[in-house]
Amino acid sequence: QVQLVESGGGLVQAGGSLRLSCAASGRTFSGYAMGWFRQAPGKEREFVAAIKWSDGSTNYADPVKGRFTISRANAKNTVYLQMNSLKPEDTAVYYCAARLTPSISMWTRSYDYWGQGTQVTVSS
Repeated sequence: QVQLVESGGGLVQAGGSLRLSCAASGRTFSGYAMGWFRQAPGKEREFVAAIKWSDGSTNYADPVKGRFTISRANAKNTVYLQMNSLKPEDTAVYYCAARLTPSISMWTRSYDYWGQGTQVTVSS
């Protein structure tokens, strides 16, 4: 059974940093793609970043470009999201997702597996 487990969320002041982790188990995702999404209260889930496992190519949503970095650790089957210069508008539940297609996508419906989410709260 495939599981994606996020960790690393918490409360941080504006300007601070957090690193989220997503540990994948149940199958190997090498050769496929992983993504991070977020959902704030009353809003739809939105794309944050994605990475192609095979060559590490990435894509970012405009609001996080230059502040967030997605990476992966092949041996650990883990994907990370380093978040710097956090802003109050980054407050949301952050979800890890995996898709069984070797290409990056920003569309939620194109992902096959989802984690349970981790809360990130940025205070002003």
